[in-house]
Amino acid sequence: MSNISETIKADLTTAIENDKLVLPTLPEVALQVREIAESEDSAIGDLVKVISNDTALSARIIRVCNSPLFRANRAIENLNMAVGRLGMAYTSNLAMGLAMQQMFQATSEMIDKRLRATWQTSTEVAGVCHVLAQHYTKLKPDQATLAGLVHLIGVLPILRYVEDEDVQISGIMLDNVIEELHPRIGAAILKQWDFPKDLQNVPLEYANFQREVPAADYADLVMVANLQLAAGSEHPWAQLDGSTIPAFERLGIDPNIDMSEEEDLNAQMEAAMALLQ
Repeated sequence: MSNISETIKADLTTAIENDKLVLPTLPEVALQVREIAESEDSAIGDLVKVISNDTALSARIIRVCNSPLFRANRAIENLNMAVGRLGMAYTSNLAMGLAMQQMFQATSEMIDKRLRATWQTSTEVAGVCHVLAQHYTKLKPDQATLAGLVHLIGVLPILRYVEDEDVQISGIMLDNVIEELHPRIGAAILKQWDFPKDLQNVPLEYANFQREVPAADYADLVMVANLQLAAGSEHPWAQLDGSTIPAFERLGIDPNIDMSEEEDLNAQMEAAMALLQ
């Protein structure tokens, strides 16, 4: 059985090195939204027009705008008001992130279950990243949310490969393959998608606990968000000593504080997670 694991790793590694790995493409609505947000000639109405074609996405953006995260003085009743309040850049990143959910589905029950679990983890990390960015850094909360949503994007091609090739492999061995390969694949995907460089390195760096960088970045946020979510669980990361991890100091966060016990912070994190699911 271990041979199967090694075969998958070899096949995927060869495909990566030869630039032949089939990488996922962003959903069409995400591409359109980004194009509009990056164009100097675009207006809020252009963005509203594209997003309004996706009823579910429109409803979710309005819901985000009415959430405790933004504490609007009055209810946001339509997409135009929501985009006006959030701004084009924020709306663009949020729409891109939410549109990605459709990618995390499969026909095989085992693969579908794993893809949905991956998305669930990504949304939880993204919610924590959003709140940490807001309270502790000058980093952009919308970029932080997107960083959380894409930090496991490299899992997608691996699970697609297993499904397409009908590979019979145990869950434990598949987890081993994913853990070893997903960071490199994730970085390749974000590069192909032309994401900002400070997001491209997130899959590669978020688990590099001893990394040294001049200032807090999005990989730091994703790392600390994962550690916060692991706290008190049986996850191996729960056993790590936060005082030895430089990311906490860069973010100005006390590693000994359980944020789930900070009432206001915890409420905002839960709200952020719920909105993204």
